[in-house]
Amino acid sequence: MKIAGFTIIRNAILNDYPIVEAIASILPVVDLMIVAVGESEDDTLQLIEGIPSEKIRIVKTSWDPKAKKGGEVLAIETDKAFQHIPEDYDWAFYIQGDEVVHEQYHAAIRKAAERFKDDKRVEGLLFNYLHFYGTYDYVGDSRRWYHKEVRIIRNDKTINSYKDAQGFRRNGQKLHVKQIDAFIYHYGWVKSPQQMQAKKRHIIQYWSEQQQEAEKLQEQDFFDFNDFDSLEKFTGTHPNVMLPRIASRNWQVEMDVSRKRFSLKGRVLYWFEKKTGIRLFDFRNYRTI
Repeated sequence: MKIAGFTIIRNAILNDYPIVEAIASILPVVDLMIVAVGESEDDTLQLIEGIPSEKIRIVKTSWDPKAKKGGEVLAIETDKAFQHIPEDYDWAFYIQGDEVVHEQYHAAIRKAAERFKDDKRVEGLLFNYLHFYGTYDYVGDSRRWYHKEVRIIRNDKTINSYKDAQGFRRNGQKLHVKQIDAFIYHYGWVKSPQQMQAKKRHIIQYWSEQQQEAEKLQEQDFFDFNDFDSLEKFTGTHPNVMLPRIASRNWQVEMDVSRKRFSLKGRVLYWFEKKTGIRLFDFRNYRTI
């Protein structure tokens, strides 16, 4: 069995993406790592070239400035990276520039990929998610955050990245997937208030329909992390590859986890999910089998 990893990145330093940690977190699982590096305004290419692994293959790309609707440029670039995976690989492991896999899940991921390799009904493997917010000490626990997504797909080039590259589809149809016992740790919302504001100003250009929000962002100096509906304290451990980054953080944002901002319907659904573990009326970009 062979697994190839793939990812896309642009302006990693400018936007403080943990892309090195993201790539390093799946290198023990994959046999090849495709990194599509878009033309950047910083030293992103040199950053990726500095990762000490013979598994990495860099592909240089140019992002289409006109492909802004709904963040479609991200899906276009993801498909470019996917196309560079050779045919003799069974699975393709997609990781985004702000996602990291804990080493405690490596064995489970390999085991699941091996188990379903010859079961052609299974088109992808479904991961659980933890979304960190503000600092490395808090995670979002409301319906605002997607709690599952497909990150390993068959090396089948009829599969394409969907919308803004959150997930995948085949010929417009949802993939048939198996849930596996592994989490993706999403760190995209963990930055200093100033850095988060700068990042949002930069990435908003990929969503043309959000021009009004982009103009509003230009007027603000820092991001307000109090705009959340529900958080909880994180009590687990972070991936080893993230520890140096976490140790070097130089900001602190205190969150009141007792504060909940829900409508009556949202409060009932939140309570039900906490009691049962079931998320009712959830949008699923996949079909579990």
